[in-house]
Amino acid sequence: MMERRVPNTRERLKGWLGSLPLTAELDWSLRGRKAPGDGFKLEELRAALPGWCAAASAAAGAVAQQATAGHKVLVFATLHYWISHATLLSLALAGSGHQTTLAWLPYAAWKEPVSRFDLRRREAYLRQVLKPAAGLIGLQSFLEAPAAMELPAELAEAVEQVSVMDTQYTLQVEEVDKTSQLFQLRAQRNRAAAAAALAWLQAERPDVVILPNGLILEFGAIFQAARYLDIPVVSYEFGEQRERIWLARNQPVMLQETDALWASRRDRIFEEAQRAQVQELFASRQAADLFHNFYRRWQNLPAEGGEAVRAKLGLDQRPVVLLAANVIGDSLTLGRATFTGDMSTWLRRSLAFFAQRPEVQFVLRVHPGEKNLDGPSVADLVHTQLPELPENVRVVAAGDPVNTYDLVAIADLGLVYTTTVGLEMAMSGLPVIVAGRTHYRGKGFTKDPGSWDEYFAVLETCLADLPAARLTPEQIDTAWHYAYRFFFDYPQPFPWHLLHFWTDVEARPLETLWSAEGLANYAASFEYLLGQPFDWDA
Repeated sequence: MMERRVPNTRERLKGWLGSLPLTAELDWSLRGRKAPGDGFKLEELRAALPGWCAAASAAAGAVAQQATAGHKVLVFATLHYWISHATLLSLALAGSGHQTTLAWLPYAAWKEPVSRFDLRRREAYLRQVLKPAAGLIGLQSFLEAPAAMELPAELAEAVEQVSVMDTQYTLQVEEVDKTSQLFQLRAQRNRAAAAAALAWLQAERPDVVILPNGLILEFGAIFQAARYLDIPVVSYEFGEQRERIWLARNQPVMLQETDALWASRRDRIFEEAQRAQVQELFASRQAADLFHNFYRRWQNLPAEGGEAVRAKLGLDQRPVVLLAANVIGDSLTLGRATFTGDMSTWLRRSLAFFAQRPEVQFVLRVHPGEKNLDGPSVADLVHTQLPELPENVRVVAAGDPVNTYDLVAIADLGLVYTTTVGLEMAMSGLPVIVAGRTHYRGKGFTKDPGSWDEYFAVLETCLADLPAARLTPEQIDTAWHYAYRFFFDYPQPFPWHLLHFWTDVEARPLETLWSAEGLANYAASFEYLLGQPFDWDA
């Protein structure tokens, strides 16, 4: 947990100067109007913006001749990399004939305090960078904007929950101390963001608000302000595929809601070519290789085979229950509780259950992604719960040389919270008990308890007859079909991925968006960004 610290003399001076008019702006001007030396750097945006503006202006002129009525749009971003991305998105919408305003907060990091003085220097810098776009899009700072005097109680409660999730996400914990410096920082920033957005949205009433994520940080606070006013919101994020975007209408995109997609397409024929695509994708995952437009490997090393991993872990022929954990506090677990309260509680109670069941072997696979993070590990939670591991319990740490798919190959039952490994287990025929609100829950091939009593009852039933618990051929086929829809239908075509932004801009400049090929590839995605309901039947 972050410790409280006393501001030093320089910080106190900046705090005082930040309250005086023009001091920060004068300091920035005297320093040559350069990027502040505090991580908030937009020089690539500065260099690219004149060309983007020329392309958007030319496209807007062509649209104006068609007399097409556009939408009134607010695009919001904070953090310098999202601001660059949102600027290009705003100009793309403006070039397509929409009245677009780009709003921002000039933060460089979400977990570190910053003085008002430094924020105002960034503000001056950002306004200078964005100046070429002023005639094409509205430019609105939520740092300096008039704010609502007080948040309505319903909105204030929603914004506080965003701050709780911010703290969970930052520290990779699920229990939050609301007196901590980090929570207080996030609560203050989120309240300020929501208050500024509320006042602006009430005055301007855009047709749609577009912002990243929608669940945490100022993105979540402004999402909640717009929904409080019943203004449509489209949230977006980027997954593991290049030229693809996740989109959600009136909900945080990180919830990965696929119910409407599956309802529309589950009865379609699952073609052999589609099955082959899924097979190729999962073969690459198992082999720790890259697949087509995916940019991430999912394992540390290729599969060795089930018997090899059984020997490596010292497992015998007793049945194996595999629990695949998420990273604690990951954005794909936040707000996903069903009956458990949180993932940690589910882990602890599951460990206690299997510690008393020596007739089965329990393997807990810590998420491999933990090795790249600094927060507490699921392994720490295990050792707190069970200081001495029973002989039937194994913990596979994040960095251990074990391929998760080898564990799936020897497992008889799978337990998951929200990880996609649960879907892959079902594709292998394993019975899978899902504890969290993941996108594949309730899709016809998992066991989805709704209470603790039901969870343990389902566990007992499965353990009593594991062969009978295995999925039917029809359920396995449904899991494969759903995997295709999730990986290949759910993400929408989009030209510029956040993680490869400048490379993508070079490969697909803004002007190509209005070419025949660009319109064919991306027009539907931009309509969804503008709030059009998804047409999964198309």
